Amino acid sequence: MYLYNSATHKKEEFKTHTPGHVEMYTCGPTVYHFAHIGNLRSYIMEDVLEKYLRYAGYDVNRVMNITDVGHLTSDADEGEDKMLKGARREHKTVMEIAQFYTDAFFADCEKLNIKRPDTVQPATGLIEDYIRIVSTLIDKGYAYLAGGNVYFDTSKLSRYYIFNDHNEDDLAVGVREGVEEDTNKKNKNDFVLWFTKSKFEDQALKWDSPWGVGYPGWHIECSGISMKYNGEYLDLHCGGVDNAFPHHTNEIAQSESYLGHPWCSHWCHVAHLNTEGGKMSKSKGEFLTVSLLEEKGYDPIVYRFFCLQSHYRKALVFSWENLDNAVVAFNKLVAKIAALKPDDGAVDEAVLREYKDKFNTQMGNDLNSSMGVTALYDALKAKTNDATKLAIIGDFDTVLSLDLLKKAAAKREETAKAAATQTAGGYTVTGEGDPAIDALVMARYEAKKAKNFAEADRIRDELKAQGIEIVDAKDGATWKRV
Repeated sequence: MYLYNSATHKKEEFKTHTPGHVEMYTCGPTVYHFAHIGNLRSYIMEDVLEKYLRYAGYDVNRVMNITDVGHLTSDADEGEDKMLKGARREHKTVMEIAQFYTDAFFADCEKLNIKRPDTVQPATGLIEDYIRIVSTLIDKGYAYLAGGNVYFDTSKLSRYYIFNDHNEDDLAVGVREGVEEDTNKKNKNDFVLWFTKSKFEDQALKWDSPWGVGYPGWHIECSGISMKYNGEYLDLHCGGVDNAFPHHTNEIAQSESYLGHPWCSHWCHVAHLNTEGGKMSKSKGEFLTVSLLEEKGYDPIVYRFFCLQSHYRKALVFSWENLDNAVVAFNKLVAKIAALKPDDGAVDEAVLREYKDKFNTQMGNDLNSSMGVTALYDALKAKTNDATKLAIIGDFDTVLSLDLLKKAAAKREETAKAAATQTAGGYTVTGEGDPAIDALVMARYEAKKAKNFAEADRIRDELKAQGIEIVDAKDGATWKRV
């Protein structure tokens, strides 16, 4: 498998510390509001990556954090805590906000067929771990106290910038919107490991520490959670491209300084979902959620399909027109699969293996999900029987997770119901594909036509006893089981 590594800026063979086993960490949500579909693009692609790794034969341990404290409105450690901001907005406690939006996040994930990671850890659950790491960094000379806070000293590193060749002048205080100078810092790129009450008197969540009552910085949380559940060597760290700096950069700085050896060998970043006006974000008013898609009549799985049609490292432009195009393409794909006959012979294992190898080659080339989708269409054109085609599509869908066989079966049943009609003298019976019930409903009509109302009532009662409801119309009847 070859995967682009953001830390080396090139596509390279994916290797793990322990052969056949992947320690995987993905940055989770800050649960102060609903996730918008731009956030969820990253989680969809990380889900595909995890499922493909398992498909390719790896044993995967995936860990994800839930940020319920410490993430400030500016990633440069300025402004108020996003959780406190959410609590004020909705007149709830911080923990009520955290629980509500954590549940909402996983509900969205379920609708998008995103697998829950093996371990999900709220940041508030490992305070002692963060304190231990910060204490060690101070002892090793990588951190210092100033103004009541504990800062990481980036000047002690031989290399700080990992993911991009940053021009330090471009990162100067005040260049980025919303960043104010913190006069406690020795260097402008130093970052907070632990905040105390000296800076945030009104902080809702605070813990005692050797440096005073306070709370952890955002960056230290991911390092602590990963080290606890993934161990000292991390094979794969994923997140949105906007996390690369400063969040992931700071994670590397503090983790490797604490451990004393290289920490994570491979970094994977998912590009932005943009609108036609630029990057999607909550603050710009383009707050598109899974619930909003559903309200507008879109199946969330179609949004997943929309994301898979583009490579994860390319920015994807969202518009309602583009989503509508995805709906048309997805419905056509499901209809083609529904036209296949499940009982059309036995599965040809040799053909199945051939197509699995092709799929492995396509997805193993930097997680090329667009080619993975193309592989579905190739399977439909395969020179083999329908049973084998369905087996190939079902196999691919263990990674793509588009519910293709389930949706095709529902489409097949819908078509069968539509075709399940009996017509006589302009009178049509429409039901659920049971000829015996169709015949009884038609017999009732014939009895009424002959003015044999006692027989018509007898048939009606017999159908009612079977749980059949009949809706009469001018030129026919429709029945259903209730």
